[in-house]
Amino acid sequence: MKGTTGPDQGGSQKPSSRSGGLGSAGAYAGLGLQFVVSILVFLFVGQWLDRKFGTDPLFLYVGVFLGAGAAFYSMYRRLMADMKREEDAKKNAGNKS
Repeated sequence: MKGTTGPDQGGSQKPSSRSGGLGSAGAYAGLGLQFVVSILVFLFVGQWLDRKFGTDPLFLYVGVFLGAGAAFYSMYRRLMADMKREEDAKKNAGNKS
């Protein structure tokens, strides 16, 4: 086909990266979902432990705070890794110029 440049025809098409456009929005929406799921899982585990041991709200609260803490830590690690990756990409782009 004339006028199209594909990988077979020597054109340079880059695969979509996660650092721009909707890819990064989807990744960060996934972080929000992970945050909610983490809190809910720990909440239900806390409720189960409360029913098992008869300590009504104790493990529920512990579970919610553990879930939130784990979710924040996971989100922090992911965001720091993304920032480092972007900084490294900028440094490498600056060195090539």
